[in-house]
Amino acid sequence: MTNIIDDMIAEKGFLLADGATGTNLFNLGLESGDPPEFWNINEPDKIRSLYQGSVDAGCDIFLTNSFGGNASRLKLHDSEDRAYELSLAASKIAKDVANKSGRDILVAGSIGPTGDIMGDAGWLSHDEAVQMFQVTAQGLIDGGADLLWVETISSPEEFIAASEAIQNINAQWVGTMSFDTAGRTMMGVTSHDMTNLVKSMKYGPIGFGANCGVGASDLLRTVLGLSENADRPVIAKGNAGIPKYVDGHIHYDGTPEIMAEYAILAKACGASIIGGCCGTMPIHLKAMRKALDNSTKIELPTLDQISKVLGPFSSETDGTGDGPKPVRVRRGQRR
Repeated sequence: MTNIIDDMIAEKGFLLADGATGTNLFNLGLESGDPPEFWNINEPDKIRSLYQGSVDAGCDIFLTNSFGGNASRLKLHDSEDRAYELSLAASKIAKDVANKSGRDILVAGSIGPTGDIMGDAGWLSHDEAVQMFQVTAQGLIDGGADLLWVETISSPEEFIAASEAIQNINAQWVGTMSFDTAGRTMMGVTSHDMTNLVKSMKYGPIGFGANCGVGASDLLRTVLGLSENADRPVIAKGNAGIPKYVDGHIHYDGTPEIMAEYAILAKACGASIIGGCCGTMPIHLKAMRKALDNSTKIELPTLDQISKVLGPFSSETDGTGDGPKPVRVRRGQRR
């Protein structure tokens, strides 16, 4: 199977991924607590607008509105039997938007965590998780997604279950974890742990990295750790600043100018797929596109350089004990 990510990176040097789903849908009228996946059926024009915003901003790859489209999350809305239907609809709209763009754009089927706990401390079995992920994955692929994007994962057990589900339908995938607890995921995974996990997997992702988390500084420190020994493309998808509660709403303080700086630093840290997460809107993506297109190769940044540009880290280390070393990234030579 041809690796479409490597082929596009070889051609373009990097890929610009999209920004937030929730932030942009709230701006379109989604109410807090309402499942955004329902809009794939009930408000298809608004979902089309969401996708079109990423396309118009210059993204090379964008994710579908299916993050919570699994039986476990949908059960909260008495709709666990709609996982396939909602994922299929999300993917169909996305593929239509991509096909009409007039350029090569990849549709990535978003698969978020189940929301349940796996492993010794949990209640969700491996087989149950595989089944949930497989239904969602099948709907996304049937709808036209070019690959699957497993995101915001905290536990290795869930990452492995997702990979088995995707292997069952013979699809390509990338995966990101959220490192939001002093440089680790909620379940204790470090950047080095993730790299080792990816390398050991029977059916591993064709690209891996970090999304969401705390702020852009923390995320890039994690990317440095991931890139040290990466043998495939690394993904950086950081939040647009830090969330603040203003006038009854959550706002992110990252400006387009700051996100442009973040994109340049992400590339220098070894990421070849660069996008935004919470708070990232098309205006941010346009600034990131312009900055990346006009960037020249820069030296691997130090942690001090990252914090001076993007703000201080939320913890003293990235959770690995001695922190990532600023060494040359072999994959970075292909940028």
